[in-house]
Amino acid sequence: FQCVSQSSIMLSKLRHRSISTTRLIEQFVNRRYFGHGSIAHPRKPPPAHIDLPDNTSSTPFDFSSEDYEKIRNVLKKYPLNYKQSACIPLLWIAQESNDNWIPLSAMNRIAEILEIHPMRVYEVATFYTMFNRQKVGKYHLQVCGTTPCMVRGSDDVFRAIKDYAGIEQGQTSKNKMFTCDEVECLAACANAPMMQVNNSEVYEDLSYDNTIELLKALENGTAKIGSQVGRNQAEGIQGRTSLMNGVPPPPPCRDFDQLKSELQQQKEKADGK
Repeated sequence: FQCVSQSSIMLSKLRHRSISTTRLIEQFVNRRYFGHGSIAHPRKPPPAHIDLPDNTSSTPFDFSSEDYEKIRNVLKKYPLNYKQSACIPLLWIAQESNDNWIPLSAMNRIAEILEIHPMRVYEVATFYTMFNRQKVGKYHLQVCGTTPCMVRGSDDVFRAIKDYAGIEQGQTSKNKMFTCDEVECLAACANAPMMQVNNSEVYEDLSYDNTIELLKALENGTAKIGSQVGRNQAEGIQGRTSLMNGVPPPPPCRDFDQLKSELQQQKEKADGK
């Protein structure tokens, strides 16, 4: 009887804890307390969509005729029963045509085009950080903070952005000109530190001072792509140390038309013609 009594008490405690946990979860969801970004990324919203005045399922969105032509060309690359494979290219088209961000209504339109459930599009858009689900500034500053850039002074780049634009990671300037984010390696380690702007051009060999100048140049439309210290591609500070006579020519390529003719002649000879 004592064992049965103890088991009943334990079951009662477990049931009470389960109810308490459920209530806490319900309270959390009902409050919709998500802060300004997810734990994984300070600016990116959490996977759950949060309605904003200009970003709801009823917000008007449609592609332009030029965009639809791009979409038709993309869909030609996939079999009809694998249209879902075009999800990433279509999200990219939507972002490029909508000031570098993708509203919920654009994702729903893509789902209609691909004839899939909208959740399939949401899954992709929330997984890849290159897709912005919130508005960003005219210039999206994606500063690399991985080890080589960090060692070479990426903190100075962030400090320059804060001093000039008044923003830190995950923030957008008041004039909507800049949004700053930290990203992972962008494959320009030899010219670190560096940043990418609007998922497109890269600016390398940054310091505090030339980052300030770069931001001014972006505003004026005079920014110079690539190294900001005049480096020739990825040469070291000591200059060229190999290939002193220039880049060697590529290996010779066979003339396939001539090879085809020779094979045809050999075949005719073997046939006795």
